[in-house]
Amino acid sequence: MLQRFLNPSVLAGISGLELVARTVVEGFVAGLHRSPDFGFSQEFAEYRAYSEGDDLRHVDWNVFARTERAYIKRYRGETNTLVTVLLDTSGSMGYTSHGVTKLDYARYLCASVFYLAINRQRDGAGIIVFDDEIRHFAAPTTRQGQLMRLLHALERCEPRARTDFARPFFHFQQFLRRRGIVVVISDFYEAPEMIVRTVEPLRHKGSEVLLFHILDPREIAPRLHEPALLIDMETADSMEVSPEYAGAEYRQKIGAHIAALREKSKAAGLDYFLLDTSRPLDEALREYLALRAGRM
Repeated sequence: MLQRFLNPSVLAGISGLELVARTVVEGFVAGLHRSPDFGFSQEFAEYRAYSEGDDLRHVDWNVFARTERAYIKRYRGETNTLVTVLLDTSGSMGYTSHGVTKLDYARYLCASVFYLAINRQRDGAGIIVFDDEIRHFAAPTTRQGQLMRLLHALERCEPRARTDFARPFFHFQQFLRRRGIVVVISDFYEAPEMIVRTVEPLRHKGSEVLLFHILDPREIAPRLHEPALLIDMETADSMEVSPEYAGAEYRQKIGAHIAALREKSKAAGLDYFLLDTSRPLDEALREYLALRAGRM
C-alpha cells in the first residue's frame, strides 16, 4: 500500500527532506493519474479562484454549479503561479505525543508542496519562517536551485519563541506584486478573529489563501488517567489539569476554537484544513489538489 510510505512516522526515518518530498509527491501523483477523481491531461494545468477582472469566458461553469465558487482554468504555457508558504516555528510547534512533532509534520508538508509546485507544475515558490520574528525569508521564484534553497531553509527550522502573526503578513505584503497562492501552516493558538483579520487582506488582493491547521492528536483529544501539570511551551506558564477537565471541558473548548476558525475562514473566503500529525500526507495533498481543481 502506498500509504505506508506516506505515514508521518515512516517519513521520519527517511534521510533528507528532498527524498521525503519526492517519495510523497511522486507516489501520490502516480496514483492521481489512475484516479477518475482528477481530470489531469497534458494540456490542462490547474484551476485558480476567480478574481475581479478575469475573463468570464474562462470560468468553469460546471465547477461553479457544483460548488457555487468560480474558478478559472489555467493551461500550461500561461504565467506561472507564485506559491508562498508562511511557516510557524513557535515553541508550541515542537510538541508531539507520538514521535513526529508538529514542526516535523509541517516540514514534510512544506517540502511536498514545494516539490509539487516547482518540479511538477513549474511554479515559483518561496517561504517565510516566523515565530515572533521573521527567521527566514525567500521570495517566490522559478530560478534554478530554488527547491534546494527552500529545503535547506526547512532543515534549519527549530521551534522557539512565541507566535506573532502580524509580522510575517506585514512583511509579505511589502513585496506582494502579483496574486498567487499563500499557504499558512501553523497550530493557530491565537484568537480566530485575529488570525482571519490578519490574513484576510491577502485574499482581497487576489491571492488564494489556504490555512493548514496542524495539531497533534492528543491536543484534539487528550487522554489523562490522573491529574497532570501542563506547561506552556511558549510562555512556561503551568496549569494543573484533571482527567475530567481534559475529557470534557477542554475538548469542548478546542472544538469551539477549531469550529470558529473554520467558519470565520470560510466567511472571509479563506480555505481551511485541520490536519493531525498522525494523518498520512497523501490525504493532505489530495485535499490541496482537490482545492486547486475546484472540487472542494
